[in-house]
Amino acid sequence: MDELDLHGKLAVVTGGSDGIGLGLARRLARAGAQVVIPVRNAAKGQAALEKIGGNSSTRTLDLASLASVAALADRLNEEGRPIDILINNAAVMTPPTRYTTADDFELQFGTNYLGHFALVARILPLLIAGRARVTTQSALAAAMASRMNWADLQSEHGYKPWPAYSQSKLATMLFGLELDRRSRANGWGISSNIAHPGFTRTNLQTAGPTMGGSRSRFDVLFKLFAPLGWPVQSVEGGLAPALHAATSPAAKGGGFYGPRGLGHLTGAPTEEKIYRSARDPQEAVRLWEASCHLADVTFAI
Repeated sequence: MDELDLHGKLAVVTGGSDGIGLGLARRLARAGAQVVIPVRNAAKGQAALEKIGGNSSTRTLDLASLASVAALADRLNEEGRPIDILINNAAVMTPPTRYTTADDFELQFGTNYLGHFALVARILPLLIAGRARVTTQSALAAAMASRMNWADLQSEHGYKPWPAYSQSKLATMLFGLELDRRSRANGWGISSNIAHPGFTRTNLQTAGPTMGGSRSRFDVLFKLFAPLGWPVQSVEGGLAPALHAATSPAAKGGGFYGPRGLGHLTGAPTEEKIYRSARDPQEAVRLWEASCHLADVTFAI
């Protein structure tokens, strides 16, 4: 991917101050793109810019606040620069107890999915103007959810960390697929696809589980296996599917990309089959319509 030429392109990467997002931002900047990383922590964002280099900058964003999402969208729309690449990458993973966003949504559903959904809706004109490639990060955990839990989208009844995380990541998958279908139907010119990083050692696996002050079991396991190259890989390996999905001419709208190795845990990027739980377009339509209501947005040009 180092031969990639993205000069003159604008790329926006959420979660770009750490882990896979930081790695993606660095690779995009190295290829010549102007890179924007919306961040919640200004100091952390500034430190990330020093690592990213090139023509990179930060904007303010807290995906757990729809007001913050709207403020970022307003700023980007005022700047008026068409967006060529959007990577919806930021996430929180399996906090041990139920937390909520500023808008009272379950934290994982609100951050991993609904905040990104609202952002795309609010910057839709910029994405259309750039004929953007929109890549949304899902996860292996999406396959654990047999379907959306319509009776309890916000995990208010008997919260369990993994089912809530799996549901949020199934939602991102349904959204990425439905965005591509609607782009084709409405002539938006946006190409939307999905990626997942397999098992990649980042702060994501420890930050969420330790929100309650306990030590994450992932910390020890990932440190143990990461040097072996399987079943855990480095950030450079984990970012490859999303980078491929967001930039390769071979990556298509409606495609799903992950590592090609055993169990799709590690390895070079490859196209995968859409998980069974995300194959029903009617589920995606139902989620889309519910999300427009929850986030108070429309996909209007």
